[in-house]
Amino acid sequence: MATPGADVINLEGAFAERDLWPSTGWCRMERALEVVGTKSAMLIVRELFYGGSRFDELARRTGLSDAVASGRLKQLHADGLVEQRPYQDPGKRTRKEYVLTERGRALYPLLVALMQWGEGVRDDHDTGVELVHVGCGASLEATVRCADGHDVSLGEAGARLKDERLASALRGRAATTARA
Repeated sequence: MATPGADVINLEGAFAERDLWPSTGWCRMERALEVVGTKSAMLIVRELFYGGSRFDELARRTGLSDAVASGRLKQLHADGLVEQRPYQDPGKRTRKEYVLTERGRALYPLLVALMQWGEGVRDDHDTGVELVHVGCGASLEATVRCADGHDVSLGEAGARLKDERLASALRGRAATTARA
């Protein structure tokens, strides 16, 4: 178990006995990565945030093949991150454009955090895209804040089960089924 205040997330309550809990299938991060955990999905999301909407543009701007871009857009649509809207250029057939849904726009803090973190990946800080506040020109930063508005450092973060009684009951049921 980690020492409270160390530069790791502190495990609390029944979750402190982490080896008693399954490591797959219940974590919110795992669920999120099932939806947007590929480079191709995040590149499409990035382009949608930049205002891209048409398939040809999204495939071209991401460098993805048509097959990969099509597959990712279908999955993002199925997962409720993008919606399809019909459009028709004069003299052409009706096609679909893609826009972020409210659920997709909720990825905005993740986009900011990934771009901020990406600043340290290479030593080429003079190139690339910088996200800024249009009002003052300052760079955007991702922060971690609790629901009461306090900034929370890594050492001050805790992880606990949302409903320990339910989780314990489910764990007990899984152990019984495994023995049968």
